[in-house]
Amino acid sequence: MSEELLINISPMESRVAVLDNGILGEIYIERHHKLGLVGNIYLGTVVRVLPGMQAAFVDIGQSRTAFLHVNDMQREPRPVAESKNKAAVHKESDTDRGLVNTSDDDLAVMSPVVSVPSSEIMPVSKTLIQHRLHESQRILVQVTKDQLGSKGARLTTNISLPSRYLVYLPSSEHIGISQRIDGDEERTRLKTELSSLMQTVNLKGGLIARTAAERVPVEKLEEDIYYLLQLWRTICARRQEINHHQSSELIYQELALPLRSIRDLVHADTEKVIIDNTQIYEQVRYFAKEFVPFVYDRIVHYTAEQSLFDIHRVEDDLRDALKRRVDLKSGGYLIIDQTEAMTTIDVNTGSFVGGRSLEDTVYKTNLEATHAIARQLRLRNLGGIIILDFIDMLEQQHKDDVLESLQAQLKQDYAKTKITQVSELGLVEMTRKRTRESLGQQLCEPCPTCQGRGFVKTAETVCFEIFREIMRCARTYNSPKKFTVVAHASVIDLLLTTESDTVADLEYLLGRVITFDVENLYTQEQYDIVLD
Repeated sequence: MSEELLINISPMESRVAVLDNGILGEIYIERHHKLGLVGNIYLGTVVRVLPGMQAAFVDIGQSRTAFLHVNDMQREPRPVAESKNKAAVHKESDTDRGLVNTSDDDLAVMSPVVSVPSSEIMPVSKTLIQHRLHESQRILVQVTKDQLGSKGARLTTNISLPSRYLVYLPSSEHIGISQRIDGDEERTRLKTELSSLMQTVNLKGGLIARTAAERVPVEKLEEDIYYLLQLWRTICARRQEINHHQSSELIYQELALPLRSIRDLVHADTEKVIIDNTQIYEQVRYFAKEFVPFVYDRIVHYTAEQSLFDIHRVEDDLRDALKRRVDLKSGGYLIIDQTEAMTTIDVNTGSFVGGRSLEDTVYKTNLEATHAIARQLRLRNLGGIIILDFIDMLEQQHKDDVLESLQAQLKQDYAKTKITQVSELGLVEMTRKRTRESLGQQLCEPCPTCQGRGFVKTAETVCFEIFREIMRCARTYNSPKKFTVVAHASVIDLLLTTESDTVADLEYLLGRVITFDVENLYTQEQYDIVLD
């Protein structure tokens, strides 16, 4: 499978599109006035400790206080003897493609190389958060999830620093290998070489070998280790310079999206990296020459007048990605609905009638839907709980084939997913790790007319509400001689046509005149009744 990276830069935002065989697979957007927080390291101040939730709110200088759960704080270390006897190997799950998220493991924050004030190191002798944190305490934290909707950012005290091939965990004693690296021989080689390098450079802490580290020579791994060691020392030195009167301070900021995409997204199958901005092109080439040299000659500067995203149909795919309906080539379609609690994806046969039997038609539609579902999850960055409503199938073999196809397609997804079996109703429950806003949440806002409901009251319903309100006002106020209804044009039209007899009856019953004014600035649900 061939892959291309398109990097589009404008004064307002940076966008990176990943094309799989010419088809948009993923899109990353970073607004320059609203940069993502994931991966940033802050010196924060504990604002509130909640024993009932075993969590704390921490001020990191954002509009909302961030959330720190006790499970995201460093573990209590095992006895030294036990640590030596156990050669645990951690596996990297989804740190390769998330661009910034490298803090899934519960590991400590203490610097074994450069000392950090003890007030910032979490005491690990007790497990309850009220015994580990107190209000006004200053702690070193890293963002693992951006602000999502009304929720603040999610924090951890388990600092992790990513490079091209490795992730440095300052206080862990483990060497982890990405689970995407196959072959016991290669995994053993990496673990052995990393152990040797850590002893050579006297590096204290833990390391995770990322997927990109596969078959990478030891010299490149050593360069990464020195880079990460220097980065951690810089962070600790920055901490020492912070004014103690400041409530929060940014200690380390993640790379900008274009450089981050080069670090995390490019691999051997990446044929081209196309950039439409001269300044960013030079920055990316310099960065690639230092850290990802194999892609240096594949970086192309796009200078044509037509938009880079237009010529590759990325803009069209982005518009389609915001629609509820996704059409399948066979004639079937998906309906995707995203709510606060979960995302639901409904599979329908549509105009596809098949050939042999209903079961065969349903089976083929469901199989095709697995490919579209996997792509839409990545493209729209849907996360959390996801319910897949496949069309009911009778044969167990067909259910197994559909589930196997879905799992195969999701292997291309670098976000962590978990899938259940197909239920009797044809439902599949799954989860997908969410670290940033979905595409819809990032580009859209709730409709001001329907307040996000997705529908509005009919003009007829609003007319009946107006009649009831007029009768209520007539009983309450005896003085008005006339009622003036101010409403949207569609409502006024219905009142003067279909409901004109009702209006005449109401005027006769109340003994008052009812007049109407059109206000085009009103929504269909809005109206006012003026008493004259």
